[in-house]
Amino acid sequence: MSTTNPYAALQVRDFRLFILSRLFITLAVMIQAVVVGWQVYEITKDPLSLGLIGLAEAIPAIGVSLYAGHLADIVERKKIILVCVLTLVFCSLALLFFTLNIGAFILQHGAFPIYLVIFVSGIARGFLSPANFAFMPQLVNRELYQNAITWNSTVWEGAAVAGPMIGGLIYGFFGITAAYCADATLTIAALVCYSLIPNRTLPPVSEEQGIWEKIKAGIHFVFSNQIILGAITLDLFAVLFGGAVALLPIFADEILHVGAVGLGFLRSAPSIGALLMAVYITHNPIKKYLGKILLGCVAGFGFCMIGFGLSTSFWLSLFLLALSGAFDCVSVIARSTMIHTLTPENMKGRVSAVNSIFVGSSNEIGAFESGVAAKILGTIPSVIFGGVMTLAVVGVTSWKAIKLRRLDKLD
Repeated sequence: MSTTNPYAALQVRDFRLFILSRLFITLAVMIQAVVVGWQVYEITKDPLSLGLIGLAEAIPAIGVSLYAGHLADIVERKKIILVCVLTLVFCSLALLFFTLNIGAFILQHGAFPIYLVIFVSGIARGFLSPANFAFMPQLVNRELYQNAITWNSTVWEGAAVAGPMIGGLIYGFFGITAAYCADATLTIAALVCYSLIPNRTLPPVSEEQGIWEKIKAGIHFVFSNQIILGAITLDLFAVLFGGAVALLPIFADEILHVGAVGLGFLRSAPSIGALLMAVYITHNPIKKYLGKILLGCVAGFGFCMIGFGLSTSFWLSLFLLALSGAFDCVSVIARSTMIHTLTPENMKGRVSAVNSIFVGSSNEIGAFESGVAAKILGTIPSVIFGGVMTLAVVGVTSWKAIKLRRLDKLD
């Protein structure tokens, strides 16, 4: 199979099922994020409550990540994935139940039950992420890694474009119950697709004895590799300080005055830019100057956040969010390719877990940081502050991670 063919990975049946599963689960997650954010804000009218949604998911995800990574290296990864997605099905059904007459009484005293469901889904996501990460490269040959990663990102971004739009439109025109029905249906569809992928044999287990020794080996591998450590640290702090997604309900309601439907488009804008960039990279892979491109794109992301914070135009805000997504897409593809290429097969679960702690939960922790900053500084100043901090992080990383800055080609 030719590795120069931009569609090479899609010719593998099991990989097609994998990305179809990712499509469905991502659509469900994005629909749920829009609906939960709007629902909680309607209940509380407090920007901090939006940040608490992210915190409710990030704390359990981070808490189980290291053990989840260890588990993904000693247990068949498909089994872990199926259990996690089944748990997410029950979480979606619980949120749907709260909107029905027989379950609405649960929310009479605030949004705590919603936070509880998000907490449980955070546990499931904590185990799902390293299992997914380690399972995907088992479906394709090594020479197809970058192509498979790019297609995985493309499908994810496509779903992330459509999901918030679908969520906002269903919520705006048909109501919250219909939106949660769509969320639950898509999650069940993902479960079915995952179940159709045959099991893969685990690679030989690494020689370390005991759970803690295996976990330490994964941590040591990441912290001893300046390229991987620099890339994930850069992304962690950039998203931690530079993300404004958690505050979009406030921008949609009080600054841009576009309502729930407009919120869906705002949530979709970063993924529109990322999708376009992913399609471009699929046909034009990054072959050189990888380190400089990565640093430049994260800096571009920071400038976009500053511009978004200053904007009072809905269309300008959409454009800046889309541009930020294009910059972010480069970081995601570059970082994932580095980790898959440089990490031994029997350590990918643990290394992915460390990556998840740094990056996978940075969106949720960033959401909490955004909520706190908005509470203290105000909505607009907090976004501008985040963009400035992102630029500072790029500067420090470029100075400290010399190998990353000078990285030309992965081979």
